[in-house]
Amino acid sequence: MSAEIIKQLAILIVGFALLVKGADLFVDGASGIAKKFGISELIIGLTIVAMGTSAPEAAVSIAAAAKGSAGISIGNVIGSNIMNIFIILGVVASIVPLKIERSTVRYEMPFTIIVTVLFVLMGRDGLLTRPDGAILWAGLLLYLAYLLRQAKQKPAESPAQSETTVQKAEEAASAETVTETAEANGTSAATEESPSIWKLIALTIVGLAVILVSSDYAVDAAVALAKIFNISDRVIGLTIVALGTSLPELVTSVTAALRGNADLAVGNVVGSCIFNLLFVLGTSALILPIPCAPNFLSDAYVAVGATVLLLLFGFTQMKITRWEGVLLVACYVAYAYVALV
Repeated sequence: MSAEIIKQLAILIVGFALLVKGADLFVDGASGIAKKFGISELIIGLTIVAMGTSAPEAAVSIAAAAKGSAGISIGNVIGSNIMNIFIILGVVASIVPLKIERSTVRYEMPFTIIVTVLFVLMGRDGLLTRPDGAILWAGLLLYLAYLLRQAKQKPAESPAQSETTVQKAEEAASAETVTETAEANGTSAATEESPSIWKLIALTIVGLAVILVSSDYAVDAAVALAKIFNISDRVIGLTIVALGTSLPELVTSVTAALRGNADLAVGNVVGSCIFNLLFVLGTSALILPIPCAPNFLSDAYVAVGATVLLLLFGFTQMKITRWEGVLLVACYVAYAYVALV
């Protein structure tokens, strides 16, 4: 392995690590600011946390589009959605069977399929335009309105819609509690003052800066590796970049499964897929029109098929069993082989 390959791999890995850390800082800071102004945790979860956890995909896709690497930009989003279902849910379900909420089966999964098909229709002319981006953003606002309506109708049931986006906020709060307790060295963490507004603003700005800078380096490294190995931007975006930007969802879902909260994983992944398509692609297209190669339409059909398969699992037993989890992973292995060959 040449020194250049090692160098670019190192940059890519560090870039992904900083992306994840930057997203965490941004979410913590922005959520803290919202709480200071009395904004409810539900609203924070449905907006700031949801978009913050999609920040790695958004930053990489926008940076790639700006650099003319449309293959990485779109491949990152479609690849992340395919990986979310096949790998993340497949791995978690292989560890412990996953319950699927009825509302997720009835509404969110079909909505994911509709949005993915909408992307296919938009990309048939070979370009995602600014009007296309505006339509995707309209879909995002519609989805947020649906989540808010569902949450208000069933406030006592902790609906899966809220769990899809609030989960990470809750885990972050739990991690902070543990950290504060350890730092107190036996003293009560409850007496510790909450961070000041200026500290939260600084945290948000630093997190955003880390996201922007690290995404720039990650895209450059991914493009360099694609050239070294004579691999298309599309394949790099669908595999390596998609895996890197999906790390937050992967870590969150596996951790939830190991802690006995595996039921949250399906909602988290489906919500992430919706935000990737509407928020990430919508924002990218609004900033700069993105060329869409015909191959991406085939990849989008795979994403549709993955969601349909998940929908079938939900209709049959309202859960994903271990053997179904293994099947999901096997589907990704087959897809990756075909994509690489």
